[in-house]
Amino acid sequence: MKQLITILALITTITMSSCRQNPLLSEFDGPFGTAPFDKIELADYKPAMIEGIKQHQQEVDAIINNPEAPTFENTIEAYEASGLLLNRVTNIFFNLLSADGDEAMMNLSQELMPMLTEHTNNLTLNEKLFERIKAVYETRETLDLTREQLTLLEDTYKSMVRNGANLQGEEKEQYRRLTSKLDSLSLTFGQNQIKSTNAFEMILTTEEELAGLPEGAREAAKMRAEAKGKEGYLFNVSYPSFFPFMKYAQNRELREKLYRAYNSVALGGEYDNTQNILEQVTARKELANLLGYKDWATYVLDNRMAKTPEAVYNLLDNLLEAYTPAAKEDVKRIKNFAKEVEGKEVELMPWDWSYYSNLYKTKNYDLNDEMLKPYFDLEKVKKGVFGLATTLYGLQFEKRTDIAVYNEEVEVFKVTDADGNYMGILYTDFFPRETKQQGAWKTDFKKQWVEKDGTDSRPHILLVMNFTKPTKDKPALLTFEEVGTFLHEFGHSLHGMLTKCHYAAVSGTSVYRDFVELPSQIMENWLSEKEFLDTFAEHYQTGEKIPAELIEKVEATKQFNAAYACLRQLSLGYLDMGWHTLQGEIPTDMLKQEYSSMAKATLLPVPEGTNMSTHFGHIFDGGYSAGYYGYKWAEVLDADAFALFKQNGIFDKETADSFRKNILEKGGSEEPMKLYIDFMGREPSIEAIMKRDGIK
Repeated sequence: MKQLITILALITTITMSSCRQNPLLSEFDGPFGTAPFDKIELADYKPAMIEGIKQHQQEVDAIINNPEAPTFENTIEAYEASGLLLNRVTNIFFNLLSADGDEAMMNLSQELMPMLTEHTNNLTLNEKLFERIKAVYETRETLDLTREQLTLLEDTYKSMVRNGANLQGEEKEQYRRLTSKLDSLSLTFGQNQIKSTNAFEMILTTEEELAGLPEGAREAAKMRAEAKGKEGYLFNVSYPSFFPFMKYAQNRELREKLYRAYNSVALGGEYDNTQNILEQVTARKELANLLGYKDWATYVLDNRMAKTPEAVYNLLDNLLEAYTPAAKEDVKRIKNFAKEVEGKEVELMPWDWSYYSNLYKTKNYDLNDEMLKPYFDLEKVKKGVFGLATTLYGLQFEKRTDIAVYNEEVEVFKVTDADGNYMGILYTDFFPRETKQQGAWKTDFKKQWVEKDGTDSRPHILLVMNFTKPTKDKPALLTFEEVGTFLHEFGHSLHGMLTKCHYAAVSGTSVYRDFVELPSQIMENWLSEKEFLDTFAEHYQTGEKIPAELIEKVEATKQFNAAYACLRQLSLGYLDMGWHTLQGEIPTDMLKQEYSSMAKATLLPVPEGTNMSTHFGHIFDGGYSAGYYGYKWAEVLDADAFALFKQNGIFDKETADSFRKNILEKGGSEEPMKLYIDFMGREPSIEAIMKRDGIK
């Protein structure tokens, strides 16, 4: 009888499974067409992607086989609108892989990526499709196109060329092999980084080991240990654990241990990325050469504001020359202070920098993170950041509990404009977990576009962070830097939320990589403004507004170690360019190549066995290869642009309207420099950033 019941239960399960409809293949019926995350199962992704690929190919075949002569409407617009199902499925899968991807999702991604790469190559290398696109492109001057339509046409044609459309015979097969290899290597790089990050734990138990650490850092470490069923205090190399420890821990040996662990993620061992990097760099150079470029950077920058590696190096070198004297003074000042504290000469090492800088800042400015954190309760920070968007752009944020989420920590907000018009959906995911990649980012589950019937299809945006979690006794209290990170990524969200384009391919953050950081970095400028802080920064226990003297201290420290921080950023830009301007034989010594690339902008000793490359996800897994300089490029732009807000008033509606109209709404529909000039009335100047950092 028991066996019969088991068999019947199994039959019932199989029957229910076979009758179940794949939610990814149905129209999303959640509010505002949101994804049914609560219904999606791992087994749904592969069949949905296979069907998505099939439908996309059929849509492209219909374009190719259209007996009518190629036109903008029947070729360019039709191609841009194709692949809707596939885009929907891949956006969900790969966004969740980064934000909440377990081992099973990682394994599945390795199976799905080759399918997607092959499909993409089948499109970009399709001669008949390219013939139609090229035919429209060659008549572009005779067509009555809007600026956005012309941009879409030019981008579509150029993308096909840059993705191998002009290659012939064996060259196409070589292109397929290289792109497939690169996609696989990039995916593996990121997964090695996550696994290696999760593999390190440091358990502390004594007061001597914990000396100097503030209560909040201890509470968070105790919660980490308890979550793993362990005694004591658990520290790891996640951002909320690593940075407070390096800033406050008095035990130098433990600071060194944690520093070395952080800077050797995926270096050696089971999850080593060393060979992965050398293979990526080699394949990128071969791909660039195949497409007619001398190196990967030249290929990438041909489609950026900078245009050439020479222009990038010119930017980096000019900033290096301007900032190095002040940066050396920063190091000298902290080194002398360390000697004063210890009563003896100290060989200043990288694991000492944050610690002694924080002590110096506390003593000489009477300011540190622990003084500010009580005023940055995450819930109030959200109100402040959202409130800034309300003040500048009239946006309203309504928390929704009727929209499905992929993790219980995720919150959802419906966004409307000043007139109550629906603008989009914003998902926020603030806290670290082992299934989430490090860092912070904005991405899309769905972009914005206009339907053929004129309906404005609004975006669904995901905002991901790795902030310190609330403890048993305290809410999530953010550091000053974490609030800045929130503002930065929220700026990307506004770029995606306020866009008003007809085509998804150019809407929102679909802009040149070295322009995309302007809307994000400009938001950070408000953080040190008293008028803004007064709108939300209140003590989480007393409700007291952040004291004016604290804000004055924040203002006084804006230039503290700014030059050193600039050189650190420049060193990463040089590292990126060093890997991607290689033209001869690829070096076999990964560490030697890294150290030589960064040397001119490195002011502290480089400890043996540490590196940046093996966990430099931006350039080996994040799309910023030959583009990391863009952060400094955008700093020039954001300092320059915010100077206009300062001149007119940081909440000035006319200035905000101009920034919205000329920058945020336009997406990538026009050349970035034209958009910037339309806002500022001139080309950017380096003067503002040098004044902001105290260099000039």
